[in-house]
Amino acid sequence: MIEQHMARDGEEHLVRANDQDWIVTWSPPPTAPEGKPHGSAGVCVTSTGEIVLISANGVDWDLPAGRTEGNETWEQTLHREMREEACATVVTARLLGFAHSVCVAGPEVGLALVRSFWRADVHLDAWEPQFEITHRRVMPAAEALGHLPPAFLPIILRALSEAGVL
Repeated sequence: MIEQHMARDGEEHLVRANDQDWIVTWSPPPTAPEGKPHGSAGVCVTSTGEIVLISANGVDWDLPAGRTEGNETWEQTLHREMREEACATVVTARLLGFAHSVCVAGPEVGLALVRSFWRADVHLDAWEPQFEITHRRVMPAAEALGHLPPAFLPIILRALSEAGVL
């Protein structure tokens, strides 16, 4: 059943986010599609095989992710954001693919954003949140599905599958 909803390469998914409509597609590695780099997201896998979710309010959960700063590479962004958002140290990382989002309705119409997705094998550090993220949960990927944002589920399912946790 999960596989029915998983994003396929280049398949378009209409997503409503921040009062705008976006067409989101999955692109496999190694080459990023054209667009403005929009950071990195991590499927953070612990030594027990569970994944890490984060939240700014304890209600809405997602994979840890964030935007590139300065001249960071995709992978440098991943390492920094996992430390900042999940209090996790990336031990190894593997590029899973890219989400390519094009705004088709709203103030940013025409804008194309690209976010890299990674499997990050992590060591969980002490939970000491410093920025906007105030909650962290660790759970099996199958259990996490019920907590992740439904609008982006096809992309997230693809990332979880590519990471080998589903």
